[in-house]
Amino acid sequence: MELDWKEHIASDPKIMFGKPVIKGTRIPVDLVLEKLSLGENIEQLLKAYPSIKIDSIYACLKFASESVKNEVVTS
Repeated sequence: MELDWKEHIASDPKIMFGKPVIKGTRIPVDLVLEKLSLGENIEQLLKAYPSIKIDSIYACLKFASESVKNEVVTS
């Protein structure tokens, strides 16, 4: 079964100025993505943020993938 990021990520203007966050937390999706891009692994993220689950991390990746899927980047 495919992961539905909408079950794990929310955007509410009252929380973090509407930035997408992991539901039930104030942990922004971009923070998770940035930490992964800097070399942190999933186990390190789970230890640093015990309120999130592994599926939430995968949901962040899925969210990012779907967000840029139809983007065209020109240089």
